[in-house]
Amino acid sequence: MPTINSKLKSKMKKVKILLLDVDGVLTDGRIIYDSRGVDAKFYDVHDGLGVYLLGRMGIKTILITAKGSKSIHPRARDMRIEAVYEDILPKVKVYEDIRKKFGLKDEEVCFVGDDLVDLSVLKKTGVPIATRNACYEVKQASIYVTKKNGGRGAVREVAELILKSKGLWNKALALYY
Repeated sequence: MPTINSKLKSKMKKVKILLLDVDGVLTDGRIIYDSRGVDAKFYDVHDGLGVYLLGRMGIKTILITAKGSKSIHPRARDMRIEAVYEDILPKVKVYEDIRKKFGLKDEEVCFVGDDLVDLSVLKKTGVPIATRNACYEVKQASIYVTKKNGGRGAVREVAELILKSKGLWNKALALYY
């Protein structure tokens, strides 16, 4: 886990909700189609536990994806995701609805993205984060770039940063002692 600098820690302390893109963030970006045209995606179990721990500590997670998939809903249920928004472009419209629904300020929202469709939200949120495998423009719009790739631990890394910044990491660990 990377060291948390004071500026990032200060921003992470304010986070009340985590918004995630799906393809390239919660998955590794690969989409497999079987002979019937049904898609499958790769999800990381460590990312899932990170999201679950956030929820147990009172921090909701919501998925916003430009491309829907039947695989998203069972995974979201496993992680106890608050809501899933699919087939959303531009994503900023849903971002504003979520912010208003939960009575949040921009600085209380963290969003993790990886590609151009995420820029509209990254530019609004108080804690914009890019995955290591993100495109150049997304990295430029972010205050932090994960050490891990999307679908390979990036979301877990962000979850740990949030929990540690808020002083909740040991409480989260205590769930397993």
